[in-house]
Order: sequence, then structure tokens, then C-alpha cells
Amino acid sequence: MNQNSGEILEMTRFPSPNPLVELKVITYFSNGLRVKGMLAEPIGEGTFDGFLYLRGGIKNVGKVRPARIAQFAAEGFIVFAPFYRGNQGGEGNEDFGGDDREDAFSAFLLLKSLQRVRDIHIFGFSRGGVMALLTGLHYPEAVSVVTWGGVSDMSLTYMERKDLRKMMKRVIGGTPAKYPERYQDRTPLFQLEKLEAPVLIIHGVNDHNVSVEHAYRLERRLRALEKPVDCWYFDEFTHYFPPAVNRKVVQDLSNWMKKQSKRW
Repeated sequence: MNQNSGEILEMTRFPSPNPLVELKVITYFSNGLRVKGMLAEPIGEGTFDGFLYLRGGIKNVGKVRPARIAQFAAEGFIVFAPFYRGNQGGEGNEDFGGDDREDAFSAFLLLKSLQRVRDIHIFGFSRGGVMALLTGLHYPEAVSVVTWGGVSDMSLTYMERKDLRKMMKRVIGGTPAKYPERYQDRTPLFQLEKLEAPVLIIHGVNDHNVSVEHAYRLERRLRALEKPVDCWYFDEFTHYFPPAVNRKVVQDLSNWMKKQSKRW
């Protein structure tokens, strides 16, 4: 990783949907590239835990939503969400859990450099689940890792999502059968021995975007390694939860994260 990774280069105010939360678009260094992301901070004095928000999707699918990160900031976190390389004016090309993991690693360093940030938690949604676990492995000082509807096995994603196969072959360079090592490199299941942080798994059992099998495989592996893990499975929901339930889960997972800080 470049020694300047995580350094803030530019900062621009962005209209906030919440009067108690300030938003900024940040340009920062990630392994030599100028990458962009969004910072959400509670207005007022004091220190807060950091919250690294790792989005799902690729390119324009699954873009960072200001209202979403403001929602977590309103729970008492300083939130940073990288857009990933090649998006929204950033340099480079996003590659679905490959070199773009450096954007998450550098974002962790960015949060760490902020004076108001105490402990740092990592959150990943959908494809961001892989990014969250990889970042937790890279930074053992992370206090917790949450994966919501998260991918844990990239080969399984290729098998399940026929609509993504063309993109995955292009970005990863081939199929799991032809290049198994490239898919394994993007699959944190094979590296969990090194994970220090407790993990919370949230998943809708009827999820057709990222099947609940991803959550089950992650849970089984963590339990086999005797790692701390909590699981919240929702039998009736898919990849997206109803708004009222979503708000409740956001509050509950925020409280779960804060408890990990106290235990650390």
C-alpha cells in the first residue's frame, strides 16, 4: 500500500437530508489513485466511533446513498463510505473485490486519521460484505464487522447470478473453473483464521440477490474456528427490508456495535 493511502486531498460540503448530520464529498489517496467517497458526521462537539460503510453493487448499481449513511451517522457514528475507484470522478477501475479492496483499506486509514474518531467498525452490504471481511482481516484493530445481505463466497455468486456472469468474467478475468485462485482471492472464507473482530451476520432468508447460503457458509466457518459471531436471520425478507424494519435493524446493529466497543 502506498504511504499516502488514506490522505485527504479535497473536501466539499454536500447537502444533507438530516439537519443533525453534516455531509462532505472527500477525495483521498488509495494506493496512488485519487478516489472519492462520502463522509457523514454528527453535528456538534465530541468524539464518536468510526463507521466504515462498504457499499454493494458495481459502477452505478448500488451507489452510496447520502440518506443511508446519514442514517448511521444519526445513530452516533462518524461514517465514511468510499465510492470505489473509477466511480463518480475517481481514478482507476472498480474490479469487484480485487484491487479495489485497497479503497476500503485506505478508507479505514482515513477514518483513523480523524481526530474525532475513536474505535472503528466495518459494515458491508451485499458485495460490500466481501469488502468488509477483507478489511477486517487487513486491520485486526477493527472493533467489529457487520455484513448485511453480504457476499462471502465469490464463486457461489458466479454460480447463482447468471445475470452477473458476463461482468464477473470481464472484471475477474474468467470463470471460477478456469481461474479458481482469482475467485478464492476474493473469498474471505479461506482466510478467517486471522480475523480478530466479532462478526454480526444479517440476512433475509428469501434473498435472491445474495442467497442466505452465503451467510450460512460464513457462520459455519466462523463457528468452526470458534470466532465470536452473532446471526440475525429474517425468514420473511429478501435482499431489501421494509422501511420500518430497516430502521429498527439499523438501530439494533448500531447498539450491537457500541457494545463491542465497550467489550474491547
